[in-house]
Formats: sequence, structure tokens, C-alpha cells
Amino acid sequence: MKKINQCIVAVCFLGTLFSCNDQLDLQPLDRLTTDSFYKTRADFDGAVFASYSSIQDLWGTSTETLGETGEFWKISVVITDDVAADAIQSDQISRDIDALQVRAADVPYAAAYTQIYEGIYRANLVIDRLDGENELTAEDKTVIAAEAKFLRAWFHFQALKLYGTPPLAMGIIQGINDQALPNATQDELYTAILADFTEAAAGLPDAWDSANSGRATSWAAKSFIGKVNVWKEDWPAAITSLADVVDSGPYMLMPNYEDNFNFTTENNAESIFEIQFGGPFADDNIWVFDDTHSEDFKASQGIARGNYWDAGGNGVPGGKNGWWAPTQDLVDAFEPGDTRLSSMVYQQGDTYYTVDAGGQIEVPYDNTWSSTGFTSKKYRGPENTVSANSSSNGAAEFNNERWFRFAELKLLYAEALIEGGGDLGIAEQQINDIRNRAGLDNLAAGTDLLTAMRQEKRVELALEPHRWFDITRWGIGPQIFGANWNDRLNVFPFPLSEIERSNGLLTQNPGY
Repeated sequence: MKKINQCIVAVCFLGTLFSCNDQLDLQPLDRLTTDSFYKTRADFDGAVFASYSSIQDLWGTSTETLGETGEFWKISVVITDDVAADAIQSDQISRDIDALQVRAADVPYAAAYTQIYEGIYRANLVIDRLDGENELTAEDKTVIAAEAKFLRAWFHFQALKLYGTPPLAMGIIQGINDQALPNATQDELYTAILADFTEAAAGLPDAWDSANSGRATSWAAKSFIGKVNVWKEDWPAAITSLADVVDSGPYMLMPNYEDNFNFTTENNAESIFEIQFGGPFADDNIWVFDDTHSEDFKASQGIARGNYWDAGGNGVPGGKNGWWAPTQDLVDAFEPGDTRLSSMVYQQGDTYYTVDAGGQIEVPYDNTWSSTGFTSKKYRGPENTVSANSSSNGAAEFNNERWFRFAELKLLYAEALIEGGGDLGIAEQQINDIRNRAGLDNLAAGTDLLTAMRQEKRVELALEPHRWFDITRWGIGPQIFGANWNDRLNVFPFPLSEIERSNGLLTQNPGY
């Protein structure tokens, strides 16, 4: 499948030295600068793709910069009640986060902040350069501006969910001493995010051709408008936007739940927005994530999903790390007969699949391989643990990360209808559609729909990066975590390094 090739501007100098009368004459034969680069449609496409690549970096592993090891999984999935950090195999920060020990100086919060604002900067750079001298048509400018604003909105929305009142970066700051930005209010953030998504919806195509599969579309922007309004609790606006997507959009539930996570069925009819991972490449490894590393950039080197999530430890097939595992509490959340459970976790009696440099491994699952007795199967299983989806050493894979699925949108629509006093019959139908695909009956008469929606969202989207943000926005932290809960956890801390770098302009969140 054709993937988006992520690009970054490189500056190369090829010099020829001439020695004459003891003089040194340096003559650059090739020079690519920002002034000469932003000219053609291909140039601008490449610059937009660079912003996309910052999303990939959220899951990156790097021996440079901050020493990232899949940090976004830790603060979006491992921290929830669905996952436990393995007591023996995982790193210390994973175990701390699992215990709700959150510190401003820890790597995950700085890693996410860095990638988010790098992506915003790259989107802003595209928007800024559109006004320069270039070869773009008016239509080109409309589409490129819309796509850059989609990305700028997407990154700001993630920052809002993570940090509450992060800075709003709506342009390129030229002065070296003016780079720090203050906290924005949530009203300011929502206004800017919705304005960008609205312009994106107006300027993006409804669909791209197969050579551009994975790029944001007008329907994706409309879907995010609905989702942002759910976060904002503007229920009438959310209902209007989400109803439009459900009733008139191009999306549908895939008949087979597992097709949403197989590398052979990427960018399918249920996918609203997913993170593209390219490959394979001959020298792929997970320890050099090119976009944040000094190695020559050549697009993504894949995602280390299996390396962290597959079973690990002495004697475990595949040689993976086994850092994180599904909890008994998550397994117990599935109703009897729910077909999603078998595609979600490995448990005793299952056939286990992993992959290494020699290819696929198929063995009986041993529940002693995990401190919880379970291992994640989502995105893995027999379909994905194959050489075609893996780097040559078996450590990285190239299966996309599904970020926003139509199933989630239907549940957001149900939530907006329930909370906003809308048609409860339509809300119930959205929930039942999800249940029916999982082999479950319709909700029983008289079922509390808000409780049912929240339950369905947990099991449908388990091990995807949504549960934590639902816990915080629904205010159910004390219910889930009991005495371990602290209200400061409703937002994460700004990185200590950013607070210090701003000289007090950026204010730390309360409790940190």
C-alpha cells in the first residue's frame, strides 16, 4: 500500500578546494535553503509531510534528544486501568506512571510537548511560505493551507488534552529572544482549534487518490469538529457536526473488527485518521528514529509496537521487551460472547504469535510470560506478525496507528445526544451498532444509556489512546483509582525544562 512519504528539508554543501597563491577558495556547488525550497507543489507537499512525521515521533524510540522509549503509550494507555507496567520487564518510568506518579521532570511529558510543538511549527512554516513567491495555483494554495491548518489544529487539540492550558502558537516567531509563549485559556484554544478545523473542512478534498492515501480529508476535519465540540461540551454543535458525518459521510463500520488493526487493511472505510508508517527499509531499527536523530532522514523507520507490547523475559519466544500488559480489570469488562476480547488479548490456552529476524513464531501462550497473565494481541496476532510487516531484525513494524475510527465517532455522537438532550433512540442505535458487530445483543430496555456508552467505549477502544482522556474529562478518576487519585492528574505537568526556558512566562499546572 502506498504510504505518505515524510520529508524534511536538508541543506547540503559540496565544496571544491582550490589552492592558488596560498588562498582557499570554497565554492558551494549545491545549496538548498528555505528561500529556494518553497517553490513547487512537490516542495509544499514535502513540507506538509514533515508536520505529519512529528505525529509519528510520539511513539518513537531514540538514543538521542530525550532518550524516548515509546513515551506516548505510557501517558495515554499504560497510565489507565486497562494496562499494567510489567513488574519485572518494564522501565521505571512506566511503573511510576502506572502508579500515578507523575513528575514534571520526567521524559514522557517533555517528549510529547516537543513533538507537538515541532509539528505546529512545521505547519506554521508551510502557512507562512504560501505568501511567498512560488509556483502554486490558487487551488494548490487552498488545499495546502487547509491541510496545514488541519495539522495545526490536531496538534493543538492534543496539547489541550494533555496539558489543559498550553501555549497557542499561530505563527512563526522570528526573534530568538521571543520564542517562549504564555499559557492560553481553554476558550482561546477551542476557538483557534475549531477555526482551523473549519477552514480545513472547507479547503480539503473529500478524498485523495491512492497515491496520497492517509492525508487528511474534509470529512476528517468535520469529524474532528464534532469531537472537539464534545470535549468543549457544546452539545448542539457536536450533534450537528457528528450527525452530518454519520448521515452523509463516507465511513462505515468494518464487518470484521480485526480489519481495523491489520496492516493489509490500512486506511479502510472505518478509518477517519490514522498515522502512516512507511517501510520496510534495509537498515531499519527502532533505536534510531530518524526525525529526531542525526542520522540521514528517510521517512519513518516504523513503530516499535511489538517490541514493547509482545511478551518478554528470559526464554520467551521472539526476544521482545514485554513492558506493558492488559489488566484483569480490562478482561473482566468484556461481556460473555464479546468477540473483541479474543482479538484484544492473549491468555492461557491461546496460540501466541510473534516475529523475529527468522520470521513468524507460533507457540502455545504461557500466562507466566506476563505479570498480569495477559499479553496484548491488538495490532499483532497471526496477520501482523509476519516479515512483510516487519523490519529485518523483527524489532519494528510498519502497521499504521489508527487514531480516529468511525466506531469512536458513533459513540461520541451517542454521548452528545445523551448529554445534549437529543434523540435517545438515535443514541441507542449508535451503541447497538457497535455491540452487534462484536456479537452482542441490543441493549436491554431501560438500560442507562450514558453508562452503556461509557462501557462500550472502554471495550471498543481498549489499548487505543483514548481511555485516559475519557477518565479525566468525565471526572471519574476517583471512581476508577480510589485513594490513589489526585485531581492534579486531570492534566499533565508542563515539562520542567519548558517552564525554566520560558523564564516564568509559562505557568506550571497546579499541584506540580
